[in-house]
Amino acid sequence: MNRKKITRALVSVYDKTGLVELGKTLEKSRIEIFSTGSTAKVLREAGVKVIAVEDHTGFPEMLGGRVKTLHPRIHGGILADQNNPNHLKELAAADIVPFDLIVINLYPFTQTISSGAEFAECIEQIDIGGPSMLRGAAKNHNSVAVISDPSQYQSLNTALEQGGFNLDERRELAMKVFRKTAEYDIAIAEWLAGELNQNDWRAKVWQKIADLRYGENPHQSAAIYSGGAAGIVGAQQLHGKEMSFNNYTDAEAAWRAVLDHRDPAVAIMKHANPCGVAVCELGVAIAYQHA
Repeated sequence: MNRKKITRALVSVYDKTGLVELGKTLEKSRIEIFSTGSTAKVLREAGVKVIAVEDHTGFPEMLGGRVKTLHPRIHGGILADQNNPNHLKELAAADIVPFDLIVINLYPFTQTISSGAEFAECIEQIDIGGPSMLRGAAKNHNSVAVISDPSQYQSLNTALEQGGFNLDERRELAMKVFRKTAEYDIAIAEWLAGELNQNDWRAKVWQKIADLRYGENPHQSAAIYSGGAAGIVGAQQLHGKEMSFNNYTDAEAAWRAVLDHRDPAVAIMKHANPCGVAVCELGVAIAYQHA
């Protein structure tokens, strides 16, 4: 499948993990790098040549950094369909160059609210420019490859060695962007709802942990996902064969049954129903014998 060569990249990241190595790899591949604020500073200090976004747009950062990439010379370069002659004509008329690669990761909103930070600090960690550029590049994945996490840098290195990403690879990168921005927006909406004591809307993201041996019946398939309240899915399996659907439902029912008691408790389950439950302050082993 045809690969699209990368000649121009926009790099703006909060998480600087692997940033210097990334910059040097892009420079070695003769890719022109545009960058913002602290990202540009780190790259320059490492000897990597970058073009500052404010020099490219002709407009300085403002409002304490809230506005720096929200500009036609940035979003026009991201959103232009490079296979559309009219788009290319409009870019040329406006003296805008298209980007082939966008490398963005977001402000750490979830980490900030988890730290117990004040309301105003949490609000400042709601990223605006980052999601806008990520979503623009993901929408335009026919022309642009988009990297949204440092864990993807290795796949970028591989693609550069092969001449760029192909369409299927760019499409998968785009899918991961929309997942990431959806999770980000859900976290913000859920946090604000909690701050306002509102419970009329709920959303949750579920991550696949593993495929199971079989479903409720042997001819059915099943998988296990995490993302809800604490439960058996977060437990460590110490021995035995892989869990099945029925193993998980039995174990989860047992977990919920023993949580009703303060002292050590054991529940013996069959088909998600307790057929023996015991509580013993002397310890879980004796409770097990009684159950």
